[in-house]
Amino acid sequence: MLEKLREVATRYDALQSQLSDPSVYGSPDRLRVVNQELKELTPVVEAFSAWEQADCRLRETEDLLSDPELRAMAQEEMPDAKAEAERLEQELKRLLLPRDPEDGRNVVVEIRGGVGGEESALFAASLFRMYGMYAERKGFSVDVVSENRTELGGVKEISFLVEGDGAWSRFKFESGVHRVQRVPETESAGRIHTSAATVAVLPEAQEVEFTIAPGDLKIDTYRSSGAGGQHINKTESAIRITHLPTGTVVECQEERSQFKNKDKAMKVLRSRLYEAELAKQDAAQAARRRSQVGSGDRSERIRTYNFPQGRVTDHRIGLTLYKIDAVMDGDLDELIDALIAADTAEKLRKQEK
Repeated sequence: MLEKLREVATRYDALQSQLSDPSVYGSPDRLRVVNQELKELTPVVEAFSAWEQADCRLRETEDLLSDPELRAMAQEEMPDAKAEAERLEQELKRLLLPRDPEDGRNVVVEIRGGVGGEESALFAASLFRMYGMYAERKGFSVDVVSENRTELGGVKEISFLVEGDGAWSRFKFESGVHRVQRVPETESAGRIHTSAATVAVLPEAQEVEFTIAPGDLKIDTYRSSGAGGQHINKTESAIRITHLPTGTVVECQEERSQFKNKDKAMKVLRSRLYEAELAKQDAAQAARRRSQVGSGDRSERIRTYNFPQGRVTDHRIGLTLYKIDAVMDGDLDELIDALIAADTAEKLRKQEK
């Protein structure tokens, strides 16, 4: 580990020197790349420096144990010095774990009502609201691609983009079945029902990474059916794109512009096909990307929202929070941070085997 840390420190110093190179600071693209790498290396270099100081303190304290006059003071200081060195060593191991290369990506989120009829559609709408409020807290933007609403305001299915630096790192653990236990709005007798909705989270694929042959696409236009006034009903601005080789269909009717609808639909289509291609080509990589705390499979029940008891339970890590109102209002950091911590701990365990 020390050799790796020294390599990181050397690379950090070299990048710092490049900032004063006219060929670098005179080129916005190169400067952006250098600054991005510096941003990634800085926490490692700072933790390494802190660990070196803590390790030096520990060694000095150990040397004092052989001094009869200072032994008592050294014995008193030793536990703190040892604990600090060990803490920083664990922090360095965590920082040296391979970073998920997709953590900085935008994401495509798809929510579908599942078992439970109209109540599952209403719950799917609640999940969309929850994620929208969470995205706003994190400074991300949400852009709806397509939605199929029910008469009572539920969501049969909805697809939306979450855009912002680090969106994948915060949303990647949300794929799976979300179960709700509550008295539905449609229930007059006050009985508690159980229903579910499925969530799929995909990293947005860039055009340069995954190209689609134009001849593989069938593009249809039609009139939008949702709200939007007379304009939206008079123009065929809605887009339906079918990927002929796989039969994958994506629709978008949220914008008045046919061009904007097509652009959104292509982003979703590209991400779906990119995800499928990765899974097909490299099962090990697909498993890595879905995280150690859950398979990411839509059939896996990952979380229960129990309204009568006011609790939210994540079954993958056994965490229960009694703050369901806050969670449904987008306060997800405690859940997501715990999932990230569990994922990191699992990776560290495997690294040390």
